[in-house]
Amino acid sequence: MALLLLRLVFWFATFPNPDEAYYWLWGQHPAFSYYDHPPLQAWVQGLGTAVFGRSAFTLRLPNLISNGVFFYTYYQITRYLYGEKDRYSFWLVMTLVLTSPLYFLFLALAWHDHLLITLSLVSAYLFIRFLDAYLRDGKGQNWRLYGAAVTIGLAGLCKYTAVFVALGFAATVVCDQRLRPLLRDRRIYLAGAIATSAILPIVLWNYTNDFQSFRYYFDRSINTSGFRFQFAEPLKFFLFSVLMLSPVNCWAIFQVLKRRQKVEVSPNEEIFTTTNENPYFPVPASPRLPVSSASVYQTVALWVFAISSITLTAISLVYTALYYWNILAYLLLFPLLPTLFIKNQQGAGNASPLRRKSLLLTGQIYGLLFAALLVVNYSILPLASLGSKDADPESRMLFGWKDVAAAVRQEAAQLGNEPLLVTTDYRSASALAYQLQNPHVIAIADRIDQFDFWYNEGDFPSKDALILADDWHPITPELLSRFQQTSAPITVPVTRFGVWIKDYYVVLSVIAKGRGQE
Repeated sequence: MALLLLRLVFWFATFPNPDEAYYWLWGQHPAFSYYDHPPLQAWVQGLGTAVFGRSAFTLRLPNLISNGVFFYTYYQITRYLYGEKDRYSFWLVMTLVLTSPLYFLFLALAWHDHLLITLSLVSAYLFIRFLDAYLRDGKGQNWRLYGAAVTIGLAGLCKYTAVFVALGFAATVVCDQRLRPLLRDRRIYLAGAIATSAILPIVLWNYTNDFQSFRYYFDRSINTSGFRFQFAEPLKFFLFSVLMLSPVNCWAIFQVLKRRQKVEVSPNEEIFTTTNENPYFPVPASPRLPVSSASVYQTVALWVFAISSITLTAISLVYTALYYWNILAYLLLFPLLPTLFIKNQQGAGNASPLRRKSLLLTGQIYGLLFAALLVVNYSILPLASLGSKDADPESRMLFGWKDVAAAVRQEAAQLGNEPLLVTTDYRSASALAYQLQNPHVIAIADRIDQFDFWYNEGDFPSKDALILADDWHPITPELLSRFQQTSAPITVPVTRFGVWIKDYYVVLSVIAKGRGQE
């Protein structure tokens, strides 16, 4: 309940994170794709704003919907693995996920990730059900296979890391000899074509923009300045992954991976044996084999985990791999964790079904503390402002935008004729555009971002402008040189509860120098 309350406070009372505002702004400029990421999140934001208008509710409504689909899919998975009468596994899985800082954060933010993980989980569940049915009857349901293809294709329209899940699917079919006949089944190739077709908008955008997005991601993943091993980076990747996934969840996942056993199913599916005395799934009261014992679920889960984790660890050896890039690796492992914390209920009577209660409580306190600090930091006061004037500049950017927007409107009125609104970073441009409900704010910065594709430098209009800057991204001499005359900066201080957070600076600039004036 506390986690739910914190989530609702964050969703409906917190100004957009700079990247949330950035992706909202993408939605106001419809396109096949975008420089930093694929387009699905932008399309969703654009549609939501067109239908409901701009508001915190509209911004994060897709999160509310995706969270519902996400946890409903986990509900279906736990029923599938443990039986419809199981009363505890789903709630345990839900608790473990919500108390993971990684998933609390990325399911809450209106970024691409909430759609990515939801669509990937739905796709994996549908694909597993198709494979299990294929093993039973040699056919499988077409709608599950094609549904898996559509949803993984849509996941690819969120982030390119969806490919790790698709590769996990492929590895399962190729490496399991019982499934290899599917390689001669045209349905598999049709499903592959459906999934691949989803990225056509991305390919088209890159083709018409000199493959800038693909080059951006290639440069992020490969050290183009010279090949060298960075042995500290894999350690950082591992440590941040443990801290954000939660040490308790990491321990539980390690135990599940360590005790993996081969499940042998008799031809009549009435009994089963294992090579481990402690099987993954509780033996039900009925002698009939639980579907989970014959499922490829474990195989798919382990392939997705291994492919994603090994690939990103290898990347970290030569470049930086961020912990959240591996967010899809753990999705299918969570439903395996109840066997560590829930007792076999045969003959248990009314006794508590839980074991390792102190470990579970530790994990819940850890996740609740993180969630509380996150909400305080983003919604009430950036914690870094209590001890430093420079630390965590990104969190500071969530505050003060009503005052900044009021100052911008007041100063812009002096210039008249709707002056050009310019900021020195994509974050401030996005936040100002969101607050003003003006999608025409421009960012002129050193780094390449989506603004460079909306506004060509050579077409910089010859009109007066208002420039917004801060100490994190000050106005450069190159930007000032575009104008014939600029005013002294007007300082807009941002404070909260008497605590100084940061200063913004508004500069009036008269007559931008177009190409014809230079």
